[in-house]
Amino acid sequence: MSLFQRFEHLAQSHRAVKDIGADPFRVRIDRVLSPTEAMIGRKRILLAGTNNYLGLTFDAGCISAAASALESLGTGTTGSSIANGHYGGHRALEQALAAFFGHEHGMVFTTGYQANLGIISTVAGPDDYLLIDADSHASIYDACKMGQATVIRFRHNDPKDLDRRLARLAKEPGNKVVVVEGIYSMLGDKAPLKEIVEVKKKHGAYLIVDEAHSFGVLGEKGLGLAEEVDVEADVDMVVGTFSKSLGAVGGFCVSSLPDFNILRVACRPYMFTASLPPSVIASVRAALETIKQRPELMATLWDNVHHFYDGLARRGFLLGDQPSPIVAVRLPSPELAVHIWHQLLEAGIYVNLALPPATPSNEALLRCSVCAAHSKEQLSSIIETLTSIAYETGLLEAPARAAAI
Repeated sequence: MSLFQRFEHLAQSHRAVKDIGADPFRVRIDRVLSPTEAMIGRKRILLAGTNNYLGLTFDAGCISAAASALESLGTGTTGSSIANGHYGGHRALEQALAAFFGHEHGMVFTTGYQANLGIISTVAGPDDYLLIDADSHASIYDACKMGQATVIRFRHNDPKDLDRRLARLAKEPGNKVVVVEGIYSMLGDKAPLKEIVEVKKKHGAYLIVDEAHSFGVLGEKGLGLAEEVDVEADVDMVVGTFSKSLGAVGGFCVSSLPDFNILRVACRPYMFTASLPPSVIASVRAALETIKQRPELMATLWDNVHHFYDGLARRGFLLGDQPSPIVAVRLPSPELAVHIWHQLLEAGIYVNLALPPATPSNEALLRCSVCAAHSKEQLSSIIETLTSIAYETGLLEAPARAAAI
């Protein structure tokens, strides 16, 4: 049997998608011009699928900080954080993140994926229980597979179901660790965090919140959903990423739990991965300062979110239930989703395509990302183009047009 025979069903699905046109999972961006524009071949493309929520990938201060660190400290550390890879900048960033969130401790990981993988798989042991939202990100599911705890899923955004499942574990020994996300990455909906905190406190559980898509987006200071709903003191660990609002790559965890630093010699994804290059650390530190000093970026982001979400809703598109920087257009079939995605790309607009089985309820989605750097004209152009394609494909019924005079 072929080594990859077990993936044949995926290969067949991938071939069917590619037969429609460009491969949506192998798009090659030849040149990035700005946070909102790029070149694919000779075609100028409007970017609306990058997670670059605050538009900081081309921020002059971040670029300058990265260039300076690159010049003075080289291209990489060539070692893990427990060996030679923990520089002064890494320590300073961990301290800055902890202080920003009001926690005592911080750890920086090489990717956001590894932050979830490392923290979740390490903190819950073989006698413990992990209770995760059914719509959790792949990194959370993979952390559960890597760890030794018993894993229990509860219905998406359903505190009552979480309460029932924790109640059944009342007499079981071991810690109970609840994991939720601030904003869920496919439909852009928020966790009902106040209610989940009440359930957590009722049963004496621990709570980890992944603020990957909500850091820099929610709360007065941009700390995420916990800040927005005023439950920061009840969250035991915050996990996040640098690859969204901070415009770089990497991940982190902050906490005030006693003995948190033992994770540095217990967490394998932290121990056995080379640390982030100094240039990335420098750009992230600069981006963190930018978030503090420029709250107008978040205000602009949300102004753009409402312009885009409301504009699509008025046209009749079925969207995620809540406005957020992730605006998911829900479509009735994968075939139609692939066709519309291809038509958008032909029209010079890039969005993300999300297909079953990687989506909630096996829905087909066009997943758009709104950025503070988008102009209203750019967002309106996407709305108009998508609406025109929806009329042509029959997804939306075109309004009656007045007879030509």
